[in-house]
Amino acid sequence: MRSTPLITFLLSFIWAMSISSCKSAVDIVDSSKQIQTAENMESNKSFKVEKSEEEWLAELGPERYAILRKKGTERPFTGALLNQNSKGIYTCGACNAELFTSEMKFDSHCGWPSFDNEIEGSILKVRDTSHGMIRTEILCANCGGHLGHIFDDGPTATGLRYCVNSLSIDFIKQNP
Repeated sequence: MRSTPLITFLLSFIWAMSISSCKSAVDIVDSSKQIQTAENMESNKSFKVEKSEEEWLAELGPERYAILRKKGTERPFTGALLNQNSKGIYTCGACNAELFTSEMKFDSHCGWPSFDNEIEGSILKVRDTSHGMIRTEILCANCGGHLGHIFDDGPTATGLRYCVNSLSIDFIKQNP
């Protein structure tokens, strides 16, 4: 079955609108935590887990490597962990560091797993001015892996929405 140009246009439009919902021009300002700039990050670029790009690619595979190491974004509503509602811990897909608990997860309807908080000290926040926007990128503090972005439009008491790529995290289910 061939798709018509109208269907192709509509699907592209819907995809573009869903991407923009998680990429609004917002810069998180939290006086208790420093947001680093890209220049500052380069000078402080040491993480507990460091590997060559070849090692990361071999270990992660091309899809996860594109997200975690090259700062890519998976298509909205396609991630395996988007609708995960079991009790457990979300870990970094590159180094297994604990990042979020299931209690921090909520459905933001933006197409990616969303959290309203982080496990203390697990996330590094970096000012991101790519794609003509001002955002705050979130990285694993242990290995520097790209997780997604954080926005100040969350519906919970924190007011935050950590918008995370499913491919950048894993889930460890807790037994009841």
